[in-house]
Amino acid sequence: MLNIRNLRKAGMGIFLLALLVIAVGYFSHCSRVPEKKTSGGSPRFEIYPKEEIVPDRRIPEPRPSLPKVAIIIDDMGYDSFTAEKFLNFDAVITFSIFPHSPSGKTIAGKARAKGWDIMLHLPMEPVEYPAVDPGPGAILAAMTPEQLVLRLESNLDSLPFIKGVNNHMGSKVTTIPHQMYKILSVLKKRRLFFIDSLTTVDSLCRSSARLLQIPFAQRDVFLDHIQDADVIRRQIVRLMRIADDYGEAIGIGHPYEVTYHVLQKMLPELKKRVRLVPASEVVHTIG
Repeated sequence: MLNIRNLRKAGMGIFLLALLVIAVGYFSHCSRVPEKKTSGGSPRFEIYPKEEIVPDRRIPEPRPSLPKVAIIIDDMGYDSFTAEKFLNFDAVITFSIFPHSPSGKTIAGKARAKGWDIMLHLPMEPVEYPAVDPGPGAILAAMTPEQLVLRLESNLDSLPFIKGVNNHMGSKVTTIPHQMYKILSVLKKRRLFFIDSLTTVDSLCRSSARLLQIPFAQRDVFLDHIQDADVIRRQIVRLMRIADDYGEAIGIGHPYEVTYHVLQKMLPELKKRVRLVPASEVVHTIG
C-alpha cells in the first residue's frame, strides 16, 4: 500500500515547483524592456544597422581645392529649440525634416534664409515594423501604387523649399524594387534628388536611381549612432578621411545635444580640412 505521508510530501513538492516556475516566468516578463513606440511627440530616431555598411564608392575625382563634405541633420521638425542652435552655425549644413511635423515649415523657412538645403525626411517601413513605427506619413510595404503615390505627394506638399529626399528607417521598403521605382519616379517628376540613408545592406536605391537617372548619393557615415562625444568625434574624423580619399562624403547626424556640441567644437577643424556644402552638391546621376 502507498504511504499517505509520502504522497502528501510528493504533492507539496509538486505544488512548490509549480510556484517556482510561475515566479520565474513572471519576473522574466517584467525584466524585458518593451520596444519603444511613438505615441505623440517626435517620432523615434533612426534604427541603425547592426553592422557597418560600406556604400558603393564612386570613382575618386581630381579636385582643385578642398574635398566636399555634406552634413545632414535628420529628424528635424519637432524641436524648434535645437533647430535654432544648429541654425547658429557659421557653416553650411542640410536639414532633413519630417513631413507634417509641427515646426517643419518654420524650420525650413529659416534654413532657406541661410541658404541651406532642405530635404524631406521620408518615413519608410523598417523590417521591425509594426513593433517599430516609422511615424506619420510612412511609406509601407503593403501599400498599393496608388496609396503610395498619394502618401508621398502629401508628404512632399507638407514642406516648402525641399530639394531632395532621404529615407527615415526603411530597411524593408528600400529592398522592394517596385516600391523604390514608384517613389523615385515621383521624385524625378519633381526634379528632386534622393540620398539613401543606407539602413540595410540589401538596399536597392542605387540601382533604382541608375535606372531612372535621378541625382543620387549614399550616406557614408552616421555621426552619432552612439551618443558619445568621443565616438562622434571619431566619426567626424572618419568622414573627413573618406572625403580626402574620394573627393566628397556625406555624414548624417541627429538633433542630439551631444551632436550639436561636438560639431560646434569641431567646425574650425572641419572648415580647414574640407569644404562644407549643401547636400545638393554631392548628388550625381549614375552613368
